[in-house]
Amino acid sequence: MSSVPLSSVPPPTAPPRAPAPAVEERRIRANGVEINVALCGEGPAVLLLHGFPHTWRLWSDLLGPLAAHHRVIAPDLRGLGASSRAPQGYDAGTLAADAEALLDALGERSAAVVGIDAGAPPAFLLALRRPGRVRRLVLMESLLGGLPGAEEFLAQGPPWWFGFHAVPGLAETVLDGNEGAYLDFFLDAGTLGEGVRPGVRDAFAAAYTGRESLRCAFAYYRALPESARQLRDAVRAARLTVPTMAIGAEPVGPALERQLRPLADDLEAHRIEDCGHLVPLHRPEALLALLLPFLGR
Repeated sequence: MSSVPLSSVPPPTAPPRAPAPAVEERRIRANGVEINVALCGEGPAVLLLHGFPHTWRLWSDLLGPLAAHHRVIAPDLRGLGASSRAPQGYDAGTLAADAEALLDALGERSAAVVGIDAGAPPAFLLALRRPGRVRRLVLMESLLGGLPGAEEFLAQGPPWWFGFHAVPGLAETVLDGNEGAYLDFFLDAGTLGEGVRPGVRDAFAAAYTGRESLRCAFAYYRALPESARQLRDAVRAARLTVPTMAIGAEPVGPALERQLRPLADDLEAHRIEDCGHLVPLHRPEALLALLLPFLGR
């Protein structure tokens, strides 16, 4: 068993920018839904799973460096972005099955899997249930609902929007017509007030505009109790044997490490300084400094 303690990674002061790769977008039938996926690069596969309120464009600044040595697979999750608006299936177990079916459809027997926010629980479940499909696992800025270790973070209760999003029919009715302003709250908070560049911001806003798009986004929150049950059952049945890296900012990163430490055979954890929740857009260079060596080993 290997255990690497939490380290702190300062953001680089002179960030190099890799050239943008040629990205192919395709719609692929997987696990009964149409998944929109961005593809680029060649080599061992890396599967990137975003969260809320994102699309595959969350990973825009990582695609060039990753594609230099990997086949990058960046889907819009079920119901989000340009993927089909499925009526159900927003629990972590179904999303893990989506990810495995997408790998099958693309002819990939295994992949390194990177999940952030709502993309982290299905990445975790896939690694627990199907370790032969996951070469390495990276989890960022997410809590694994129902598992011990997050009590300190949740001492004052979950963030306010969890309850708002969880009430069926409420948030999509209230927010219809005001989607952009609402998303800006999360994009600004997730970058410590710096915001994201207009092209990415506008792509996110367009993806979450309309009641049906909002319904699918909030279905992730409404499925949290079922996802928590799936996570509890999974950790009772198996340990996390896949080499794993946990990455985050304060306060989510340390809480995620506390959850994973008793469950993982091979875990290293890192906190990125001066970083918001949207790590791939806010501090891509610091993230790449961790990801590239870990994925390339």
